[in-house]
Parts: sequence; structure tokens; C-alpha cells
Amino acid sequence: MVSSNKVTQFVIALFFATLPFLGFANETNATEAHKEPNDIKSKIEAFKAHHVLDSHEFSITEDEATGTHYGFPLPIILWDNGVHVFSSSKFEHGHAVAESNGNFYRLGHDEKIYKVESATAELSGDEHHPTNEKPLDFSITKSVLSIMIVAFLMFVIFTGLAKSFARNGGISSGFGRFFEPIVLYVRDEIAIPNIGEKHYKRYMSFLLTVFFFVWFLNIFGLTPLGINVTGNIAVTAGLGVLTFLITTFTANRNYWGHIFWMPGVPTPMKIILAPIELLGIFIKPFALMIRLYANMIAGHIVVMSLLALIFIYKSIGMGALSFTLTFIISVIEILVAALQAYIFTMLAALYFGAAVEEHHHEEAH
Repeated sequence: MVSSNKVTQFVIALFFATLPFLGFANETNATEAHKEPNDIKSKIEAFKAHHVLDSHEFSITEDEATGTHYGFPLPIILWDNGVHVFSSSKFEHGHAVAESNGNFYRLGHDEKIYKVESATAELSGDEHHPTNEKPLDFSITKSVLSIMIVAFLMFVIFTGLAKSFARNGGISSGFGRFFEPIVLYVRDEIAIPNIGEKHYKRYMSFLLTVFFFVWFLNIFGLTPLGINVTGNIAVTAGLGVLTFLITTFTANRNYWGHIFWMPGVPTPMKIILAPIELLGIFIKPFALMIRLYANMIAGHIVVMSLLALIFIYKSIGMGALSFTLTFIISVIEILVAALQAYIFTMLAALYFGAAVEEHHHEEAH
């Protein structure tokens, strides 16, 4: 596998180059997020559901008394018999139809963009399940913007770290000193033990990238800005698919041999186990995707649920208890943010190690 290192680097570059266009709105509880709430509990449920969704505008908060939204619009990029580019402010937070080159678009309750007939037309079909045609949406959503910011931060931080190494003879300086021990930890405690001294270097670029990418996004998700990138199934699915592709295209013959025709196993059992092992190839990245998604979205829901107790009970005692529990959970979430990045990187390294492990004939027997 002489070219496997180039294949790995190409797949990584291709994925992160196209990832900003994969920021689809998280559809979980989209219906509940846009129902008109009638009481405090319904408002809280609607707020929680809306908080974990992606959005075509970066809305920080809203003044219920005046209906004023605090935030800023994001660019809408659609393909509908040509490219259409305009600001999300044209939707007026979902209350207006946006016009572009004679075409009309309306923002649905599920944060999807639908094509309508005129400037006054409503969506057809069920309010929460429109039947209107959907153009191809390449918009810069809130999640996509967060990914771009994290990518830029990583580029600046680690470019500076690399330059300081070159200037100071392998000694880091400045802000990079904080991240150098983490880089060494990923190398010495994750990559080498699970992949091996012979092959670990060609996977280091991916392992370091995915560790800091997930960690930084998880930390961003703990801010009160409503950012929930790693709680978006599209993003975690992309990371899982990327891990699957690297594992598949860099695996050696021993890896495939142990899947389709395991040595030292009776022939009837080989026939039975081969489909199970083949299924396991797809289950592994699926588990990566679900683990990261479920853990991060659950943390957001728990924190918001605890804060909601203040508004439900409206008492000093419950307010103090709710604030204390929220603070404790938030501290735990800071640890979970790093832990989930570690687990994702560790499991990816395990899969890579299994793909390049060299088996000897006598060991198989």
C-alpha cells in the first residue's frame, strides 16, 4: 500500500473542503420547535427543540415583548435552474417570501427552503410537511459558519505551532505550547499503541485534525450562542463516513482476508461468519456517528431542562438548586467535550490499526 498515505491525505482534504456544504438542518423535533406554544412548559419545550436545530440565520436571542431578534443574517445559496444568492434576512425569520431572479422561496418550519408560486403564496400540504419543490441548498447555515470558524482557528493555531518548531529547533513557543502536549498525547497514547510504530505516521494528520475539530466544536456548543454542530447528525455522519473511507482504502490484504475467509476457522463457520464480519465494517462508523451525536445533543437538552426549572417553579429555592445543578452539569460537559473527542479519535485509531495489522501464518494457527 505505497500510495495509501496519499489516499488518506486526499480523502481528508476532500472531506473538509466540502464539509461546509453538508450543514443540513437537524430535523430532530423540527415540528415541535415551531409549534405555537400556549403555556410556559410548551414554550420551554419549543425553545429546547429550536436550540438544537441548525438555522439559516445566526439568532442569539429574541425579545418576546417586541419580537426583535438579536443576531445577524447568513447568505442563502440555492441552485434552481441557476445559482441564487441572497441574504436570509429576506425571509424575515420565516414570515416572508424571498424573491430571487423571478423565483420565490419560503422558509419552512423544518428550516428547509421551499419554492412557492408568488410573493404571497403559502406552503402546500401539511404546514410541517410541505409538498413544495425544494431547490438544492448550499447555504451557509449557523453550523456551517461554526465549522468555518473552527477550521480557521485550527489553521492559525497549528500553523503557528509548526512555524515555532521550525524557528526554535523543535521547541514550541507562544500559544502553541498549550497544544503541544495534547499533540504528543494523541501520538504517543492513541496513534502508536493502536496502529503501531510502522504505520501510525500516515494517519496522524487525520487523527489530530478530527480530535481538535470535534473538541473545539464541542466547546463552542457549550456557549450560549445556540451552536450545536456535533449534535447535528449530518456532521457526525460525515465524520463517520470519512473514517470508513480511510479504513477501507488503506486496509491491507490481511484485513480483508480475516473478514471474508478467516484463517484457522472451519469452512462452514467461515461461510456463516463472513457476512457478519462484512456487516461489522459498516456498523463501526455508524457507532462512531451515533455515539458522538447522542452524547452531545443529550448534554444540551439536560442543561436547558435544568435551567427551565427556574421559569416553571419561580421560587428562590428551586432557582438556587437549578442554578447549582446547571453549573455542575456544565462543568461535566466541559470534560465530556474533550472525552468525546478522545473516544472518537481512539476508536478511529483502533479501526485503522485493525486495517493495517500484519498477521503471520503461524500466529493464525
